[in-house]
Amino acid sequence: MREKKGRKVRRPVIAGNWKMNKSLAEAEELASGLKERLKDFDDADVVLCVPSLYVESVANLLSDSRIGVGAQNLYWEEKGAFTGEISATMLKSVGCEYVIVGHSERRQYFRETNQDVNRKAKAALTAGLTPILCVGEVLREREDGRTEDVVSKQVVESLEGMTEEEMLSTVIAYEPVWAIGTGKTATPEQANEVHELIRKLLAQRHGAEVAENVRILYGGSVKPGNVYGLMQEPDIDGGLVGGASLDAGSFEKIVRFERQGP
Repeated sequence: MREKKGRKVRRPVIAGNWKMNKSLAEAEELASGLKERLKDFDDADVVLCVPSLYVESVANLLSDSRIGVGAQNLYWEEKGAFTGEISATMLKSVGCEYVIVGHSERRQYFRETNQDVNRKAKAALTAGLTPILCVGEVLREREDGRTEDVVSKQVVESLEGMTEEEMLSTVIAYEPVWAIGTGKTATPEQANEVHELIRKLLAQRHGAEVAENVRILYGGSVKPGNVYGLMQEPDIDGGLVGGASLDAGSFEKIVRFERQGP
């Protein structure tokens, strides 16, 4: 593997989280545009996390490309009387490969706990999906100097009981909540400090091999203008991209993490 600031480079993951945006026609147009733009690209795992309604259509459209398709949420039960919910096996059956669990918006608006996130991640793994498991602090917690405590608790409880094999099949995303949709971004150094903390926790609880190989993404207002700097940090292995993933040109620049400006 190539070296980056003295450490081996894990294969990057760039995941676009479309959130609750786009009609089906718009989603297909965006996916088609990215398929064409990235047809010769193979330097990172690229994932489009689309609204669940569109997973099958987008997966079919991208079936002959290197771009993976993910969902933004799931329920931890396989089946049953859970009106309105979608299971991991349902997602898997329509071509889904990844699923976001524990996004800050799910934690904030829908009161998801670390225990909920843990159940969802395990359900995803059981079905053969790759969970992108999110952790991160809000602005007040950072200002109060509680970032380490908050993130550590989320990591430990959200990953409770996972085997080494399950850990190696999981992607973690650090998303400082104060930098999502605000235009604010943690500096590369600030972001890497938390990524380093997460990796140390993984080493303590799951061993050095897991810590060295689990990919940890940054997810706080990633844009073409800051992705290059973020990707130079030793413990940042890619990005979970929100608004900037809704435009093909912008997302392509992020995927290629090209340096912008001087």
